[in-house]
Amino acid sequence: MGQKGSTEKTEAKKRRDGSPEPGQSKRCRGCCFPLLVALLQLLLGVAVAVVAFLMSAISPSLLTRETPHWAGIILFFVSIVGFVLCCITYVPDERTSLQFIVKLLYFILCVIGLVISVLVIAFAGHHYSLTSSLSCEQVEGDCVCTLDRDDPIARTFVYEAAGDCEAISGTLTLYFLIQIMLNVAQALVCAVGAFIMWKDRYQVFFAGLQIAAPSTQHWQRV
Repeated sequence: MGQKGSTEKTEAKKRRDGSPEPGQSKRCRGCCFPLLVALLQLLLGVAVAVVAFLMSAISPSLLTRETPHWAGIILFFVSIVGFVLCCITYVPDERTSLQFIVKLLYFILCVIGLVISVLVIAFAGHHYSLTSSLSCEQVEGDCVCTLDRDDPIARTFVYEAAGDCEAISGTLTLYFLIQIMLNVAQALVCAVGAFIMWKDRYQVFFAGLQIAAPSTQHWQRV
């Protein structure tokens, strides 16, 4: 009887060691961190979209790749999935299909957001270096720019309804620089979000709302 009671006490102690502290029963180690990532994705996505729409207002002849509002919109939806993930009740070992599907979807979207941000950085960097070296002049409401005024066969860029050419050589160049900085931050945040989901799957990094079960056996480690 004494040995049996000692064995039961040892098992109970192990279960207690594998369970969260009473003050942490409604909070997990990673709850605040994924929420912060989703919030940053939302803010950066909105900022990228707003700057892109301001760029498109300068001239209607700007191409879609030059005004990456689509990158901001995509990151907005990624952040929504992140907020949904934070609201799902955490279940150990991913015992619910909803938890697994949302985690997988968020991981995939973070990877896609990372790739898109890198593409935007490449496009914005190219156009930033291009607009910085343009020589522009006003022609009947349009802004006609060339890489070299002395070269008769140099490539010419026409920005329709641009008004003042200062908007192209100054304001547009500044917007490209802002897009580079925003998308660098966006790429880093997406990489962190993908890392969190990978660590949650393979290194037991909790994400979501964690609620203690009535029985301590629910928290027993396996």
